[in-house]
Amino acid sequence: MSETEKKGITVKIDADLHAQIRQYIEANGMTMAEFVSKALDDELHPKTTIKEEKYMGNMRTMAFQIPSELFDQIKDYLDRHHMTQKQFVLGLIQDELDRDYEEQQAMAEKQQAEDEPDEDEDEDLDEAEDEESEDEDEDEDLDESEDPEESEDEGMSMEM
Repeated sequence: MSETEKKGITVKIDADLHAQIRQYIEANGMTMAEFVSKALDDELHPKTTIKEEKYMGNMRTMAFQIPSELFDQIKDYLDRHHMTQKQFVLGLIQDELDRDYEEQQAMAEKQQAEDEPDEDEDEDLDEAEDEESEDEDEDEDLDESEDPEESEDEGMSMEM
């Protein structure tokens, strides 16, 4: 939003909420316009939210060094998005872990799908088994029938 062009918003809110807002802006050295702008910006452009209650259990410290230029860029980002370093880093970590979990799930589903034969493959296997069974039946029929030359020989020998 351009800093030079300003527009007004007028709303009626509950008196108790108004009192809470007044108390908040005084405690934080803000104007009503700054508070409303921040609240509206946060609503329109939500930042990564971290549920602190998830992390209230066993806490561990993670520390690392980064280049000064990157640190300055992060600070600017945090100021623009009204975030703490902790919210920012935890949000990045959680997003990556969620992405990785979804990727692992997709790979597991793909592997499971590859391991299970398709219905078409099952039908092809059934048809192949049926054909083999028919071939065996024909072979059995041939074995049971007499050789035509033998029949003639037997017939001749009877006549004698």
